[in-house]
Amino acid sequence: MSYEVSKVVMGEEVSFNEPSSKFYEAIGGEEGMRALMYDFYDIIYESDIANFFPQDEDEFAEIKEKNTKFFIEICGGPKVYETDTEGMGLNEYMIQLHDDFSIYEKSRYEWLGCMEEALRKVDIPQKIKDDFWDYLEKFSKLTVNTSSDGSEYYAEYNPGQ
Repeated sequence: MSYEVSKVVMGEEVSFNEPSSKFYEAIGGEEGMRALMYDFYDIIYESDIANFFPQDEDEFAEIKEKNTKFFIEICGGPKVYETDTEGMGLNEYMIQLHDDFSIYEKSRYEWLGCMEEALRKVDIPQKIKDDFWDYLEKFSKLTVNTSSDGSEYYAEYNPGQ
């Protein structure tokens, strides 16, 4: 797979499947997922979207760990995401957390580019990476909430489809 990224279309309904637990198993469980995600966030820290994240190293470490736990759980690992999701599913909760930030399509491309860089370093079958990428590519559309002209919008999310 070439890690393709499709454009966000305002008002488009976005459906996706959560990643297969095969990704979590192939990457080496919690330890492997932590290594991938820490590398990913280290790449982000040097990227054009670093400004979305705390610049204080201790605060950034907390965000890195919290988001790693999200990915451990969403990929079929143990229930380690400790934040109260207010009765929402993990995906819906994570989407809502992004509402406080103006996230443009360009930021999404940068985020996905950082993940692609991290994924290319992982030695697992490409088919398993592709399944994870498909989730990320579609899910990330739901975090984009600001168009290039500055107007706000939200894609339509239907859980479980």
